[in-house]
Order: sequence, then C-alpha cells, then structure tokens
Amino acid sequence: MADTVKMATREAYGKSLVELGEKNDKVVVLDADLAAATKTGMFKKAFPDRFIDTGIAESNMMCVAAGLSTAGFTVFASSFAMFAAGRAFEQVRNSIGYPHLNVKIGATHAGISVGEDGASHQCCEDIALMRVIPGMTILNPADDVEARAAVFAAAEYEGPVYLRFGRLAVERIYDPDNYKFEIGKAIKLCDGSDVTICATGLMVKEALAAKEILASEGISAAVINFHTIKPIDSEAIIEAAKSTGAIVTAEEHSVIGGFGAAVTEVVCGTVPVPVLRVGVEDKFGKSGPAVEMLHIYGLDAENIVAKAKAAIALKK
Repeated sequence: MADTVKMATREAYGKSLVELGEKNDKVVVLDADLAAATKTGMFKKAFPDRFIDTGIAESNMMCVAAGLSTAGFTVFASSFAMFAAGRAFEQVRNSIGYPHLNVKIGATHAGISVGEDGASHQCCEDIALMRVIPGMTILNPADDVEARAAVFAAAEYEGPVYLRFGRLAVERIYDPDNYKFEIGKAIKLCDGSDVTICATGLMVKEALAAKEILASEGISAAVINFHTIKPIDSEAIIEAAKSTGAIVTAEEHSVIGGFGAAVTEVVCGTVPVPVLRVGVEDKFGKSGPAVEMLHIYGLDAENIVAKAKAAIALKK
C-alpha cells in the first residue's frame, strides 16, 4: 500500500490527459462547458488547438467525437456522468457504440458522492446504461493511480470506453511505482477464506476497511478490486465463489443493473453461492455532504461488514 494521498479521480483524469497529450498528438479532448469541474481545463490550457468546448450540448458533443474518431483521432469526450451517459445515451449508443468507434467517454461526478448537487446530478444509473451497449468497455478506477492507468489503457484500446470518475477526493490505495493495469483483469488485494468482497471505484477502500473490522471479529475476508466492470473478470469471480463460498459486492451505483448485477450473472451461471450487494437501493439521492451521503445510503465499511456476515450465514 502507498503513503496516504487523497485525490479525486477526476483530478487524476485531468492530469493524465495532459500527460497523454504530450506523448500523443492525435489525442483530442471535448467538453460540454464543464472543463473546470471535469478537469479537462488542464488539457485546454496545455493544448488549446486540440480542445473543443461544444457548449451545453452533450448529445452533439458525442456526435462530434464520433466524427473526429473516424479521422484518426483518439477522442476523449467529457461531461458529468448524468449527462454523458444519461442525456446523450442515444448518441453514445448509435453514433459511437453501434459503429464501434474509438471514442473515450470521460464521465466525472458519478455516484451519490456528488453530494450537494443533489438527486438530479447524482448519477447512479450510468453503469447499467453503458453495460447494455454492445462492445462498450467500462472502467471504474479506485484511486488516482488507477485513474491514470485507466486513461492510458483506454487510449491504447481500440474501441469505445466509458471511464467513470468521482468528485470526492479518495485515499490512494496503490503505489504508483509498482502498479499494473490490465483491462478486464481484476486485482486481488488480499486473501481470505470465509467471504470475498468484490468492490469497484471508491468502495474498494471501504472494502479494505471492512476486511479489518471482520478480521478483528475472527472472520477472514478476501478483497478484489474490479476496476473493469465490462468486460467483467469472470475467472476472478468464479475463483472467489469456489474459494470462499460467499460474495459481497460493493459499488457506488444502483444495485439494479450495475456491478453487483454483473457479478451475480456470472455466479448464477457457473458456481451458485450466496451473493449480497452493497449499493444504492431503488431510490434517488438527495442533497447533502458527500461523505454523509455515503453513510446515509449504506455505502460504507459497516454495511459491507453486515452484508458479509449475512452472506456467510447463507452458506450451505
């Protein structure tokens, strides 16, 4: 584990775009009048000739991104997740997904941790929306180190990628000098024998905290970070099901159609074991401090611990 550093993954996104732009002059960044918030303003300052502000017209932005990609550019189109995945869904599906174009969607301010912006901006449905688009790859980094790696991996990957970033500063998990990122491959952070906690995004840190609480009570939990939600690492899930016989999923997203759903689909079709999900239940968010929102909606170590114990109790 690395020394304690806290940074929002959206901040790492902006910095990584600049670094990527220095190495690749085919990288172009688009934004929908939110460059200061999405942190693409860093790229705009460094490479003004390769930055386009499309204005508050996210659907049009996706079409522009699609066109640029056909001219050989690697395009990053950025906005809040609610607008990138929600408002522009049709264009993402038909103009980017259907022709399988080389567009990377940098979606920031995802999840309930948008906090004070309230339910209209707290996008907890984006993973579900992007999962159903054929050929769409979904990356959801857990910290700034992983966010940087995800940006570079997305740039090298040929095809559409949805990158999910948060507003809230999160504690660093990985050592930047000793980290390997591979699309579609989950990372086991620690072993356990009683239950496996499969987590993604900012919930990875909560999963590690939950493991410590469980250990203090004599319960052994494995923790796996799924930075890639699609394609999901089925082998890691099957191995977890076989080795511990119980799984808890944790995500900052609705429990309907998201990461937890992807895990249960694999488990039900291969090695049926108890799977309990930690995520936003079937409800909208509300305005409030980000950290407080996470606790209110059960996106914390304490709820993971409760679900882990319940999952263990369901084992045959």
